[in-house]
Amino acid sequence: MQKPKLISLVLLRKLLTAAIFSIAFVALFSVPHIVPSSKDHKFNDKFPTTKNLQSWTQELAPPHLSKTLLHTSKLNGSKRDSNYEKLWKPPSNRGFLPCTKPTPNYTAPVESRGYLLVHTNGGLNQMRSGICDMVAVARILNATLVIPELDKRSFWQDTSNFSDVFDEEHFIDSLANDVKIVKNLPNELVNETRMVKQFISWSGMDYYENEIASLWEEYQVIRASKSDSRLANNHLPPDIQKLRCRACYEALRFSPHIEQIGKLLVERMRSLGPYIALHLRYEKDMLAFSGCTHDLSLDEAEELRIIRENTSYWKVKDIDPVEQRSRGFCPLTPKEVGIFLTALGYPSNTPIYIASGEIYGGESHMAELRSRYPLLMSKEKLASVEELEPFLNHASQMAALDYIVSIESDVFIQSYSGNMARAVEGHRRFLGRGRSISPDRKALVRLFDKLDQGTMTEGKKLSYRIIDLHRRRLGSPRKRKGPISGTKGMDRFRSEETFYANPLPDCLCRTEPSLQNISHIAQ
Repeated sequence: MQKPKLISLVLLRKLLTAAIFSIAFVALFSVPHIVPSSKDHKFNDKFPTTKNLQSWTQELAPPHLSKTLLHTSKLNGSKRDSNYEKLWKPPSNRGFLPCTKPTPNYTAPVESRGYLLVHTNGGLNQMRSGICDMVAVARILNATLVIPELDKRSFWQDTSNFSDVFDEEHFIDSLANDVKIVKNLPNELVNETRMVKQFISWSGMDYYENEIASLWEEYQVIRASKSDSRLANNHLPPDIQKLRCRACYEALRFSPHIEQIGKLLVERMRSLGPYIALHLRYEKDMLAFSGCTHDLSLDEAEELRIIRENTSYWKVKDIDPVEQRSRGFCPLTPKEVGIFLTALGYPSNTPIYIASGEIYGGESHMAELRSRYPLLMSKEKLASVEELEPFLNHASQMAALDYIVSIESDVFIQSYSGNMARAVEGHRRFLGRGRSISPDRKALVRLFDKLDQGTMTEGKKLSYRIIDLHRRRLGSPRKRKGPISGTKGMDRFRSEETFYANPLPDCLCRTEPSLQNISHIAQ
């Protein structure tokens, strides 16, 4: 009796084992095989890709944003759309790749002749380019660069220090083979007499190697009182130009807390599908400085005039707003941007990130743009109050968040060619990133005026005219533009395309990648 029972028990055990194995086998091959996206979007690191919108909105989105994202989860999320080629496809890089490796004759920093102090001036992007120029100037002068002081006295009254905005340690370490950089002057030189000098704008090698370098004979410390546009755009040695690119695109990255929130904003925009970053220069300071009052009330125009009159370091006070606009010197209004985007063919459900400070007049001036494009997002809408709180009252840090989202956008559009627009366009050119559209404001004003006068209506004719105007303004690689013919003196330099708006040919090379040291942005 025992033997049959034992056999039955063994058979039962084998049957149970086989059943368990079968269930596990089926479960294993029922799990979908997820393949990572082949697209590697980089800024200073890889951005995570969101696969599950429902999960993302529950876990990451601030409460005030979740409903909006869920409601729009089905809107234009696919780049397989038939309009992708026309609206979103990046221009060809035509074989150009970053090439910032020094030439074979480049050497490590020689013995320092003294210390260079730098007081930067302007907003974030003006300071950013100025810092990179001062790295190159320090190299030319054989100087030790002291970490630059950020502008705390400009219109924005931002108290941020260098380390609040930029990764200080990375900046010092990355440029160790180019320039010696220290955080502070040595104690024995703090009270030493120093030469305070405002370097001449757009100066070349001769000026720095002769006139400025001669100051080392009397002083151990030279202080540059301004940093904007103090180095020529062109006709500098290749190693100096490449050093400017290494400083700008590799060494000068944002501080970790800015990078973290910036990447989070990018992820949240990407969850809506391909997006436009719109640098909408319609802040109070911009309009006051430029004297542009189109579509503003008389009271608003007078308020801006008073601001301009009372801002001592703005030299031009009497501005004709009509002439200013007709010459293309005014930013597009939010209403005009809406007409422009519609004419280009972007549908009303296109997600748009507004990269700007506080829009003058608020919703009263944004209403027409919002009626065309309801999905207008901003850092204030994408981030929770708690996430954004550390950056409030710090204009440079807030601008840095806009910079990151703009660099990573599928399309970047600027309403005015200011410092940020030029910096973002140049950085995107360097990275070979997506479309960057620079509106022809002078030509567009004539078309917009015809709409206002009733001699033209929105439709195919207007769309054709606007699309035709901008076929060659999508950010494709091209050589940096020189001065406008006939200009002289400082106006000649002022008319050039700036170095950081277009680092080609100095830092973008059309050669085999294997022959170049392709300097990666994600360090």
